This record gives sequence, structure tokens and C-alpha cells, in this order.
Amino acid sequence: MDANVAPFGLWESPLTPKRLALGIRISDIAWDSDGETLVWLEGRSDRGVLIAKRRGDAPRDLTVDLSVRARVGYGGGDFTVAGGYVYFISGGRIYRQPLTHGEAQPITPPLGEPAAPVVSPDGKWVVFVWSDGTADCLGIVATDGASWPQKLVAGSDFYMQPRFSPDGSRVAWIEWDYPNMPWDGTRLMIAELRANGGDMPRVENVHRIAGGDDEAVFQPEFSPNGVMLAYVAERDGDGDIYLYDSDADTTRRLTVGENVILPAWGQGMRAYGFTYDSAAIVYRTGSNGIDQLKRVDVRSGDSESITHYFPGYTLFGQIAPSPAENVIALIGQSPQIPPRVVTCTIAAHQSPRVHRYSQPETIDPAYFSTPEPVEWLAPDGGKVYGLYYAPHNPRYAGNGLPPAVVMIHGGPTSQSTAGFHAGTQFFTSRGYAVLEVNYRGSTGYGKAYRNALTGNWGIFDMEDAVSGAEFLTTTNRADGSRLVIMGGSAGGYTVLRVLTEHPGLFKAAICMYGVSDLFNLALKTHKFESRYLDTMIGPLPDASRIYRDRSPLFSADRISDPVAVFQGEDDKVVPKEQSDSIVASLRARGIPHEYHVYPGEGHGWRKSETIEVFYRDVDQFLRRYVLFR
Repeated sequence: MDANVAPFGLWESPLTPKRLALGIRISDIAWDSDGETLVWLEGRSDRGVLIAKRRGDAPRDLTVDLSVRARVGYGGGDFTVAGGYVYFISGGRIYRQPLTHGEAQPITPPLGEPAAPVVSPDGKWVVFVWSDGTADCLGIVATDGASWPQKLVAGSDFYMQPRFSPDGSRVAWIEWDYPNMPWDGTRLMIAELRANGGDMPRVENVHRIAGGDDEAVFQPEFSPNGVMLAYVAERDGDGDIYLYDSDADTTRRLTVGENVILPAWGQGMRAYGFTYDSAAIVYRTGSNGIDQLKRVDVRSGDSESITHYFPGYTLFGQIAPSPAENVIALIGQSPQIPPRVVTCTIAAHQSPRVHRYSQPETIDPAYFSTPEPVEWLAPDGGKVYGLYYAPHNPRYAGNGLPPAVVMIHGGPTSQSTAGFHAGTQFFTSRGYAVLEVNYRGSTGYGKAYRNALTGNWGIFDMEDAVSGAEFLTTTNRADGSRLVIMGGSAGGYTVLRVLTEHPGLFKAAICMYGVSDLFNLALKTHKFESRYLDTMIGPLPDASRIYRDRSPLFSADRISDPVAVFQGEDDKVVPKEQSDSIVASLRARGIPHEYHVYPGEGHGWRKSETIEVFYRDVDQFLRRYVLFR
């Protein structure tokens, strides 16, 4: 037999579990006010570390003893930079630290959870999102911490993305109320900021600019010259950029038919930014999970693609134009390129400059599979979308059809995109095919597609996972007798739903912190999603029958396929008892299963040692129940 021919799933891969655990996470970037220093946040195992890089200097760690992480909802909005200082969240407090030298000093007490800090243009005040887990508000505190923080805006259930106008006279923010999630309907508010003498400022003349219960508004940004307030709004099924002129009290649509909006799962998300001269906006827009980077002229509305300035990248995150020159910073990645901190001078014909790699990048990109955007039909005849990754390893070929992993993303209002997915490449480099399913309800395909899951969670996502598996087999992309379904959180719920309603379709399943009991989820999840099920399933108690019918726990006696369950011991989103309950049923009936609980982990894995052991356990589980059974 040819030495390069080996069974699918058993190919030797350089993407070992240990290698996957070595990388860092890059979650946000920001410029100092003068554009001379770029700061980014790295996740190193279970610690968040801020890095500063001044022009012409090497990058250096800013935070040493403190782990940087905001904990409102799913996190995000961890830091900001202004006037030579970085302001960051650690342990439920806001700290201020000089970018040059000096220790971090707390400016708020350890009271509740702050996030998304922004600094007033005069450097005197910090406005931030403030939550005690029950009530949220916008808080304000002096930048030197000399005063006790005060409430600035209150009365709504949720807040995010506060912004100061360049002259400091106004503040804008996003707010919304139960049972909406931020992609269902939010309000863009603006107010005048007034202060008497040395007193803390207060808001006056509060009024709504855009949005409502049925319109999502995202990321307000004042232009550097203060003339305009930009925002993204979802109207006519698209998420386009709009400009509000406060002097004329008029609004105009700047882009048409773009997909700029992002589902605001985190506090600090950004999809666009003004150039330093207020003449243009640089934004990302996506199609079939692949991004383009564009620049739109503010006056004319003419747009052009500038993706070619960042060759090789297919996903652009946390767009951050320099406040001083025509330079764009962002987090760039592709299926072959792990996330990087990258900058490029636009219109200067220069290659992008990499400031930080998230992975060693010693593995030949030839080992990475390139996704193919695919679509198939749902049972009702509508289209379903996904990304298909063929098994790929330059050292091997296989006989016949490969086993396949049908990957279900979380959210459920999220999207599998064409970025660097180490887990997906872990499988494809070993000889598995992977289908990342963007089921009805996913972001990125228009408002109607995303809203299709309203009232249908546990139905459409399950149907689209099943039809996706059938698509693999009918198109000869995978061996129908060796299919695996895998997902975490909401994706884990879909995994369990498929196992109860379609036993025998999949050879094995991998469920990570999945929902098994919808009643329990509604009662015990964190505030951000505590009323999410009102729209996804229905309000209680009227929808009690539906909750029971769609809770995998109450039909767990129908599960017959081998299952590996993974759970973080400290998960506040999907508490451990959700996995305990389903595992108890599997154990009582003797269903082949494994249960792995990781101490010190929450909703997903952060620790390097956890990531390593997770992929090792997954590989061994699949060898036992898929490849050798």
C-alpha cells in the first residue's frame, strides 16, 4: 500500500492538543488619543494582559499582577485608552495606569461589575456601563478616582456602547429592555452633559435618535469633528450605516445593502470607525461568512473596497482607524492565518504590518483546509447556509469517503465565519470533513433569516443540522455511517435535541455545556439572557408545554448514541446541573458516554491546560466510538 494512504481520521497532524493550547486570544485593540501608541488585550490562558506598542518601540506588557476582564454579560468592553493612560477592568473595578511607567490605581470600588469605559475629551471623567447583576445603568466617576462613582443614566434594563462627543458636551449610548436581546430592538439615545462647578456632570435633554422595540441599533460613534453621530441600524433587512446631524436634526443613510451590523453579544464590539479627518468611515461587511473591508466617503456616499490592503485576510475584527493619520488597525485572520494585530497605511501602497501573532505560526499553511460556502434546502424548501471544510493534510490521502463532524455554533444568534478555527483544522488535518452549519437564526444572511428562529428554537436549528448531515452524504462529501455532531452552549442544546429526535443518525456526539432543561435555563441563567427564551420559545407560564416538549432532559430516554459531555464547573450561563441531569439519565440507562468537568472554567475554556486535555479527550473519544467501532 502506498505509504501516503491512511484511513481518514487517523492522519498524523502537527496540530496537536498541546500546540492548540499554546496560542493566545486577541480580543480588542485601541489607539491612544495622539495615535502614537497602540494597545491591545491578550488572553494568556486564564489571564487577560494589556500590551502597549509605541511608534518605533517594541511591544511591552502593561498589566502584570492584574488580570484584565470585564464581566457584564458575556464580557467585552475591557479597556479604553486616552490622554496617555489606559483604563481597564479587573476584579469588578476600573483601574487607571500610565502608558509610560507607573502602577495601576483603582478609581472605582469593588462594587458590581463595570464595563465599556470611555473618557471625556477633557480627561476628567469616565462613563461606563455598570451592573449589579439585577439592575444596570451608566455610571460616571472622576478619572483620578477622587469621587465616589454616581449613576448618570438609569431606568432601562440594559446599556452598552457609551460615547462622548468630541467637545464633551454630549453623550450617546445604546439601551434596551426585556424581553429584547440587542439584535431584536434597541434605542440610540443622546443627551446633553451639564456640570455645575466641580460637581459631577448630569444628563439633560435626553432623547431618542433611532431604534425601537423592532429595530436594532448598534455602535454609535461621533465624528472627530463633532458634526455627525454615526450608527448602524437594521432597516429593510440590512444593517447599514446612518449619519445623524444634531444641528439640523436630520438623518441620512450612508451605505445601502451592506451587512455591517453585528449581534452585540459583547460590550465592546466594533464594526467600523471614522478616519481621523472625519472624511470617511472604514467598515467591515460580510457575505457567506467572508468579510470585505470598505471605505465610504461621508459626503458623497461613494464606497470602495480596501480589502486588498490586507491581502490574505478574510475576517476583520475591531476596526480601529488611527486618530492622527490614515492608518487602520484591526484584528485580521483567515482559515490559514491565526488572528493577528495588523495595521496598514491606506493609499500608501505599503504592505500591512503585523504587530502581534496569536499563534507561533510554525505550521505550514498547507495543513489548513479552506472552507467552501455551501447551501442546501430546509424541510420547508428554504435555503440553509454553511461552510464545508474538506479533510486536508499534504502528507496523506484516504480511501473512500471521510467521517465528518457537523459543527453547530452557539448563540444561537451567531455565525460560523471564515476565520481561523483551530478546532476545525484539528479535525480536517486528521482526515475528518467538517460542516459548520449556519442554521436559520444565524447572523450574516439578513434580518428575516436571523428572525426565522423566533419561536422555533429547538426546531429549525435541529432540522438544519439534520439536513446538513444529509447534504454531506447525498453530495458524497462524507461517509453517512460515520457522522459526528458537535456543539457548545446553544449548539450543545441542538446536539441534544438531535440525539433525542433522530437517534441513530449520528455515530457519536460531542456536547459542550449544552442546555438540557429549558425551565432551569430560564430560572438560573445570567441576566443578559434571562428573558431570551420569551422570544425563542415563548413566555412562561403560557409556553410551559413547549418548554417541556423541547427540553432534551424530558426525552433523554430516546438517546441511544455515544455522547461525550464537557462542562465548566463555574459556568454561570449554562450551570453545571444542566449537564449533570443529562449525564445522570445516560448513566442510568447504560448509554455509552463520557463526562468531563473542568474546575475553574466557565462558559468555554480559557486555561491552556484545559484546552490541551479537551482536544486529547475528544480525539480519544472519536477514535473509540467512530473510527474503531
